[in-house]
Amino acid sequence: MDRRDFLKNLAITTAAASYLPKSAAAPGKKASAFLAADNLKPTNPAAPDVEGHTEVCEFKLDSITWKAFEDLRTRDGSITFLASDGDSRILPKSAEATFAEADPPYLGLSLKDIGMSGPDLLAQKLLQNGDPDPELVKSAAPPLGSSTGNRPVFFRLPWNTFVGTKECFDTMPVYPSGSTRTYHPGQYFPELNSSTAAEKRFEGLLGAWMPAVRKIMPTSDAAYDELIIFGDVEAHDKFIVQTWHRTAHIENGQITKVVYGYSYPAFPPARTDPRPEEFYRALLQFAGYWQRQLHDVAPASLPQDAWVDMSRYAFAKELMVRPGGVYPKYGAVDRDYYGSEYDGFQDIFTMSVAANLEWGRFEMARAVIDNYLTDFTDAKGMINMRGPETAQFGMELMLFARYFNYTRDSTLLLKHQEKIAATAKLLCEMHDESLQLPADDPGYGLIHGWSESDSCLAPTPETWWLPYFANSAFAARGLKEISHTWRSIKPAPETEKATSDWLRRSKILQDAVAASIAKNVRRNMNPPYIGTYPGTTLTFWESMEKEHPSPQGWPHRPYTELLHADVLPPELANLVIDCLRAYGATTLGIVANVERPHPTGRDILGFISYGYALALLRLDRIEEYLLFLYSHRFHDHTRGSWTAGEVAGIAGGTATFCIPAQQTIPLLVRWMLVLEDSDEDRLYLAKGVPRDWLGSGKEIRIDQAPTRWGRVNFRIVADHAAKKITANVLLARAGAPKELQVKLRLPKENTLQSVTVNGRPAKLGGAHNDVAIFATHADKHFDVVGTFI
Repeated sequence: MDRRDFLKNLAITTAAASYLPKSAAAPGKKASAFLAADNLKPTNPAAPDVEGHTEVCEFKLDSITWKAFEDLRTRDGSITFLASDGDSRILPKSAEATFAEADPPYLGLSLKDIGMSGPDLLAQKLLQNGDPDPELVKSAAPPLGSSTGNRPVFFRLPWNTFVGTKECFDTMPVYPSGSTRTYHPGQYFPELNSSTAAEKRFEGLLGAWMPAVRKIMPTSDAAYDELIIFGDVEAHDKFIVQTWHRTAHIENGQITKVVYGYSYPAFPPARTDPRPEEFYRALLQFAGYWQRQLHDVAPASLPQDAWVDMSRYAFAKELMVRPGGVYPKYGAVDRDYYGSEYDGFQDIFTMSVAANLEWGRFEMARAVIDNYLTDFTDAKGMINMRGPETAQFGMELMLFARYFNYTRDSTLLLKHQEKIAATAKLLCEMHDESLQLPADDPGYGLIHGWSESDSCLAPTPETWWLPYFANSAFAARGLKEISHTWRSIKPAPETEKATSDWLRRSKILQDAVAASIAKNVRRNMNPPYIGTYPGTTLTFWESMEKEHPSPQGWPHRPYTELLHADVLPPELANLVIDCLRAYGATTLGIVANVERPHPTGRDILGFISYGYALALLRLDRIEEYLLFLYSHRFHDHTRGSWTAGEVAGIAGGTATFCIPAQQTIPLLVRWMLVLEDSDEDRLYLAKGVPRDWLGSGKEIRIDQAPTRWGRVNFRIVADHAAKKITANVLLARAGAPKELQVKLRLPKENTLQSVTVNGRPAKLGGAHNDVAIFATHADKHFDVVGTFI
């Protein structure tokens, strides 16, 4: 697509003009209405080619006749719907092996050495040649849920994914064998009841990113059982998820046996198994429903579609987890973490708002903010949750400001202005308390408070009431951001005193954090070591070994929050990252769930840790950023079904699902394409793109990406035959932001020769001299063209 098509096909709108999409369909709305309103016309007006596909049934939806076709020539052939009025829908299939394939595992390293080593040995091997190889990262440890020893893990935690709808207040777990808690396909296919049937299974989705579970159980080289399960989007039950099932045996490209099911076993004559026409009609309704639910996700196209699909799937999963699509839940199915005691957890709120805002889901972000401030925040800014996490209050303020910057919607913030101001006041009061300490106290001027919510459950919770650097760092960030927002939405005389104080404190806190870290760095260690709060004399591992309870418990959270706040100078931020990597706080390049070292492995922190990844990207540590991205996909998500764990081991065990972990991939994918500078009037484009993606010659693209300057369209592609790389940028407003930086991250074998912007020579910068840096002036359209050898 050339620049003219790029500009013509996607009209840009400012965030102010388009902050809220039309409302999603009401619960119980009929699928025909979804289909009519869902813009289901094919991208290509020509009807999909179904030559060689098997016609499985024909049915009517309202007055339209539909035919369902399935490509059985390959294991992952699509299901295609063709309508008598020319409409169509294609649902692709995916499948990934859920079992370990690498021999030997762990890249040949010993699991004992990996667990007991301070340095992240796996990360070192994966980064030794530049950009990590995704397939090598995938093979570096067994998949979640794979067998350990002679006992399949799924006997210990049976379910590995779930289905549901936005409207239903619960979800339905799906087991490795394809069973739910109300429907067992093994009654019709006895081979599925074998204890080994699911050990060598493949899992995926139907519809690319839609929450329709697909499981493949090979029965021979040419035959397999395929199971498809999805939630009924027309059901009206408040808590019960009604489910559709198709279990089929496919051999040599033909379905030789098939059984359709709906929620429960048949009980004739009152309850009988559904006919094929009913199943495929429900599947078509399902596809239209989910397309509508996610209609506002910023469109993106990458050389590997799975990254966009995982991002969209995370939002679908959030809608299923949240009762009614809004009320917060940390997990699903089991009491841990679906119990009400977790509902007010700040991470549910902050992760959801961050992810939804970055992908343009403003209506969802608005609903989540409104719910949290209404039901989970009191007049003093305190949350309705057992153990507040101090740094998260600052992050809340930052996200309130980001919501306004992206949407220009002041109404919501003014509705809750007293509670937002109370949150800022709470941090100011905690800062004032720290200023009452003696000037020589290590914690003087730093906000004291819990970092980890679980601190409050210990016999001596005061052990962790500490001046974590992250507490003050995020307070500094949040107070700064909300002060600018408050001045924009409220009259100056009314806000000047408060906002001036917030800005003053922000600078004081930022300076205090940097000064205290610099003072407390142990430069006699190589690399230098810094703890999570001032005055520590032991490393976190030493403390865990010698102090009981250890005041340095849960160090992973304050480290990643400190980096996420982005208030440190680059030298100190890099020092913190190097410290984590060297002293036992990362696993496979992701922040570890830090515990005492042991010879049976080490864990990945699936949630929270995205702040560490963001710091890697900001500091141009792109290879490490990509390792984090790949490791999170392959080792914190179940393969194919993409269920993310709060904490995941690397020995093939299980992980407890939590929705903040699921929303990590959407953030990382968005940031690698479009990233705002925290403080400067500057936007980074393609900053984290893998070299192989530009080496593929395929287009990398995101449209309508929200920023504080409005929506942005961006595409980049390299033509290796012509030795030319082209990037196109379309801003919402001319001259906003003031500066763009477009990274042209070609494969290592290529060398960038020259770059022009709109036909004029451009400055190249960056550590590798591969970043086009230019002022926007009065322009909004930019063509960046580079030549390379």
